[in-house]
Order: sequence, then C-alpha cells, then structure tokens
Amino acid sequence: MKIITILILFFFFFQTNLNALNKENITKKLNQTDNFSFNFIQTIGGKDEKGECVIQYPKKMFCKYDSRKNKIIVSNGSSIVIKTDRQYYRYPIKSTPFDFILDKNFLINQIKSSNLNEMEDKYVFIKIVENNNNINIFFDKKDYDLVGWQVEDVYQNLAITYIFNTLINTNIDEKIFKLPLND
Repeated sequence: MKIITILILFFFFFQTNLNALNKENITKKLNQTDNFSFNFIQTIGGKDEKGECVIQYPKKMFCKYDSRKNKIIVSNGSSIVIKTDRQYYRYPIKSTPFDFILDKNFLINQIKSSNLNEMEDKYVFIKIVENNNNINIFFDKKDYDLVGWQVEDVYQNLAITYIFNTLINTNIDEKIFKLPLND
C-alpha cells in the first residue's frame, strides 16, 4: 500500500512540475513575440480553406485566403473586416473570439491561472470560456510555438485553424492592418 501511495504522489508531483514548466516556456515564448506570420489551414463544417496570415500584438491581424473569392480578414485592433469579392462584414473585435486570441497579455494571464491539457503527447492547449466564446488554443510541446486554435464561429460552426511555417518578429508594413473599404 505504501508503494502505491508513493507512486501516486510521485506521478502527481511529476505532472505538476511538467505543467508548470510548460506554462513557463509558453509564457516566455509569448512575451518574446511581438508579431508572427504563418500559413494556415482552416476547417469549418468539413471544408478546408488555406492562406497566409500576419498577427501583431495587440489585436492586429491580416489574413489572405487562397481562393478565387479574394477573401481577406483584417483587424486594426478595434474592428474586424471579412471581405470577399461579393461580401463585406465589419464587426467590433470585442464581439468575436479574436478579442482573446489576439491579446497576448490575456493569453499569458489565462495560461498562468489555468491548467494546460495535453493532446497526443505533441501539443498542450488551454481551454478558455469568455463572454460566450469557447476557445481552445494549442501550442507545440517541443518549441512552445502557437500552432492553432479552435472556436465556434458566428454561425455556431466549429472552426479549427492549424498554423505552420511560422516566422516570429519580422518587419511588417503597418498599412496591412488598415481596414478595407466596402466598395
């Protein structure tokens, strides 16, 4: 019985230290990141879309999709525009999950105060529930890079975004974060 108790305590202690180390490494990586660019694959309702994206903290984003519709998503920090050849939508960022995903300080505070979960021994992720938003944010367990997120979109569809080919802290032309007009 004593051996079982010792093994359980050892396992608990090991897991707690591992979780703390992952939290420390992820927050350190986020603290060192001002911006990052990447390629992505986004899956919504079983349909994949691909593209490239640039995120600059706090809350700025420019994403261009590889589609014939010329779809882009732009955030200037307070509003988000989704524009295609035929459609134009503008939302306050506070009404979207991007209010949290694009806020580095919010993410760091959530990571510090929450438990990290593991997935396939390759990823760690944090579950965030804020203002009716259910968000999972995934980090690579090896280099602690942000590798994607999972959210419900405005139509209650599950949207999964996987990011890869990440470049951190590159020179960015600030003009890309200017919201496009509805023409």
